[in-house]
Order: sequence, then structure tokens, then C-alpha cells
Amino acid sequence: MAAPLFLRDISRSGLARPPQTLGWKCGNARMLGSISYHKKRWPISARSSCTSSTSRPTPTIRVPTHGSRHSQSWRGRGQSLTTTNLPIPAHTNLTSIRTSSSSPPHHPPQTSTTTQPPPPRTSNHPPYTPPTTGLLSYLPPSWVPYAELIRLDKPTGTYYLFFPCLFSTLLAAPLTTPITPPITLIHTTLLFLTGALIMRGAGCTINDLWDRNLDPHVTRTRLRPLARGAINPRSALIFTSAQLLTGLALLLQFPSSCLPYAVPSLILVATYPLAKRITHYPQFILGLTFSWGAIMGFPALGIDILSSAPALTAASCLYASCVSWTVLYDMIYAHMDIRDDGAAGIKSIALRHAEDTKLVLSGLAVLQVGLLAAAGMVVGAGPVFFVGGCGGAAGTLGLMVWRVKLGDVRDCWWWFRWGCWFTGGAVVVGLGGEYVMRLEGWYGDERGGEMRERAMVQQV
Repeated sequence: MAAPLFLRDISRSGLARPPQTLGWKCGNARMLGSISYHKKRWPISARSSCTSSTSRPTPTIRVPTHGSRHSQSWRGRGQSLTTTNLPIPAHTNLTSIRTSSSSPPHHPPQTSTTTQPPPPRTSNHPPYTPPTTGLLSYLPPSWVPYAELIRLDKPTGTYYLFFPCLFSTLLAAPLTTPITPPITLIHTTLLFLTGALIMRGAGCTINDLWDRNLDPHVTRTRLRPLARGAINPRSALIFTSAQLLTGLALLLQFPSSCLPYAVPSLILVATYPLAKRITHYPQFILGLTFSWGAIMGFPALGIDILSSAPALTAASCLYASCVSWTVLYDMIYAHMDIRDDGAAGIKSIALRHAEDTKLVLSGLAVLQVGLLAAAGMVVGAGPVFFVGGCGGAAGTLGLMVWRVKLGDVRDCWWWFRWGCWFTGGAVVVGLGGEYVMRLEGWYGDERGGEMRERAMVQQV
């Protein structure tokens, strides 16, 4: 009689160990399967393997363990097999046991699995504590989660959003006829700064709504208000709507020609969080979003870039330059989360180019400075712009790429935070100096007129 088929699981899973390790109990054995071992026949005996409360002996099955002559497949592991008696439950019908060694093996049912983020790794991290220093410590406790949601205590992102607006405003100011007066320039700049603060907060809220199930798995983001449950999604949606309405009210303070240029940016703000789920280059989408202000400065000063090819070319070059800059600094920023992003399934350019990051950063820096210089050449900028703006940007970017330690989270944060002022400040100095030179006529009226004529701007 062939061995019962429920023994095959024992041999296939490598569970041929002493019977006490298999969990067999006297008179109440667990059935582990229904297959035979190496198609060998094993006699069924009626010997009792233990003392029973009844006179009837408990049937047992003789199975291979250490030291058996049928243990060739175990000998490669330094083990040998013998045989031992394993008890069969008294209620088992022995005649119903399948004895065909050719029967197909029994496989456990397959369960469908879906890829999900791993559970949050927060056991080794301190819990959330309300801020006791800084701006947020002065706010009412109920306001703190919303202030954290818009990153009010971390304004670096607001500066990065504001700088392209300032670049385009300073580049377009000398192109108007007459040259834009300083008071108008300051007023426009303050409107852009306020808009950057509002729209950056709206973008952060939208991003956290999309990522509320991913943020708990990343060390740096696990304590964000939505991730820790301090704000529910419904409240966050209402708060986002209020921010967008405030942004619309601010947009109406600009010339009406700005409205058609501003609307497309909202699409980019809403879609950026999705990019990190489908591509390793979400920083490019972020660059398209954060750099939109490089276009807005021209219509804000009444210049219709669609009716002037040189103005459109200059705005396009400046926009592309800012996109390159955004990808560069956010690639450094992404290295802060590179380990957690990989574990959570979040894609980034830092993961895609982890081995050649410095090379990619160098290429982006060259591209940014080259496009910035092209924008100046189109509008006929002078040496102050090229030396101060382009030269300063090249120097600060080169220093950052050379000195940043991508494996050090604190060092990446330091360069991300201060690189904004190093590079952005250098470009502002070059563009601002160029504006002052034009305004004061230090280049001569002929050069100022040549610059406006070359740009062939048409003011609305």
C-alpha cells in the first residue's frame, strides 16, 4: 500500500525533522498534506505510540526522519534520515486516504497580491511635538497645523517660486517705453512675492493631499499635518479652495493681460504630485510649475510677448533657464529622501541617477547659465548683466555642485536652503544692475533705445 499523499508536503518543504518539532500530538495529529515521499511505500502499523485512555491502540504511520536509507536528498545538507512512528487521529478514515502516487500535488490556494507601500517605519522616531520656537509658536494651537501645511515655517520654497517672477520683471523693465519707474517695479515685485506665498501654500496643500498615504513612510514627511491626522482631507480641500480664491483675487490686481498667462500654471500645480508616481523625472514637472513666473513678469509690465518675437524668445529662454535651475536644486533636495523614497515606491531623478548625480548637476548648471545668457543677448543686455548675473550664477552653481555632500542629509538641506540666495541673488544683482544702468542712462540713450528697438516690444 502506497504511503498517504499527505506526507509529500513534509518532504517538499524540508520539514523532515524529529517528530517533536512537527507538532504531532498523541492521538490527535495534524494533517500536513496528502502526498508520498519519493514514491516509496511505507507500511501502516497499528502500534500505539503512546499510552491511551482506551484499550484500542492508536494507528501510526512509519515515516522517514534522520538516518533512513531513503535520505539521499537530505545528505547534501549534512543530514541523514531514519524512520519514526507518527500517530494518526482516531477519527481518521484510513480507507478514504488517497494512495495514488501519481496524483497531482496539492498546492495551497494562490492569493492575489497588490503592491502597497510598506508600513510606516516610525518606531525609532520621536513623536510629534508642537513648536515651541519660531513663528509657529506664537500662533493659536488650532492654526498651527494649517501653518505647517503651507510650510509657513519653511519659506525657502516660497523664495524659489518668487525668484523667477523677479527675474522676468527685472528683465522686462528696461524694455518698456518709457523705462518702468522704480515705484512700479517695487509694487509689481511685492504683488509677486505675495502671490508666491499664497500659491506655494496652495501647491503644498495639494501635494500633501495626493501624498497623504505616502508621507507616513518617509522620515522627513511623516509628521506633516495630513500624514499624522491633524487635518482631515475634507478640511484640507476647503483650505485649498480658500487659498486659490485668494490667489485669484491677487491676480486681478495685475493687468488683465496676465490672466490668460496665469491659468495654465494651475494645471501644473495640480498634476505635479502625480508625476512622482509615473516617472523618475517629477523634478521636470516641478520645474515647469515653479518657473512659470519667468513668463509672468512681461505681461505684468504691459508687454505682450505673443506679439513680439524677440520678447517671446527672451521669455522662453529665461523660462527654460529657470526650469534647469529648479531640476538642479530639487535633485539635491531629493537626495535627502532617497532611501525612504525607494522603499515607499516614490520615483525621483535622484534615484534614477544616483550613481552619476554630480555629472547631471553639472550639465544642468551649464544649461541654466547658457539659457540665461541667451535671454540677455536677445534683449541686448550689457556687460553688467553678463558679468554679474551669468558669471555670478556660474560661480555659485559650480561651488554648490562641487561642495555638496549628497550622502549627508544636513549638507543637502544646507545647500538647498542657501543655494537659493547664492544663485538667485547673483542673477538678481546682474539684472538689477542692468536695470539701474538703463534707468540712469549710464549706457547712453543710444544703447537704451537700441535695447528697446531690438526687443520690438508692444505694450498693452
